[in-house]
Amino acid sequence: MSDKAMIRKCHRDDFEAIYSIINEAAFAYEGVIPDECWKNPYMSKEELSREIKEGVTFWGYEEERKLIGVMGNQPVKDVTLIRHAYVRPAWQRKGIGSKLLAKLLSQTQRPVLIGTWASASWAIRFYEKNGFRLLAHQEKNRLLKVYWSIPEAQIQNSVVLADKRWFRHR
Repeated sequence: MSDKAMIRKCHRDDFEAIYSIINEAAFAYEGVIPDECWKNPYMSKEELSREIKEGVTFWGYEEERKLIGVMGNQPVKDVTLIRHAYVRPAWQRKGIGSKLLAKLLSQTQRPVLIGTWASASWAIRFYEKNGFRLLAHQEKNRLLKVYWSIPEAQIQNSVVLADKRWFRHR
């Protein structure tokens, strides 16, 4: 991080920036995920509001008072989910996602699960590089139904990764 960079909890007045970052970065999925799962905007304002109401807390990477990356965490039952991890395209591959992930991981003692698109190979590599392991197909299907509220098409086209705490507690 530069001298003027910081990771901070996002607030209500960051809503438009969070919305913008998610939808700007999500264009990477266009043509990669199944057509029936892609839409523009990728996440509507109503969906983002619902995610926040359902307990997703966003953290932002800010440089020179501008949010350039966001990542959410959400306690669900006995785990913490990492949700909606996005960095503005011009700022990707500079370690921002890893710094956000490290911050969120340091805030929980619970096992951590992450769901992402099976065809988003770059996202899977990112999480594996940061110590997560892919779970088996059957386990993935079960977990997506237990910890997430997502459509069946998304379940069929997703993967779940877990941190070392998950494996210690199973």
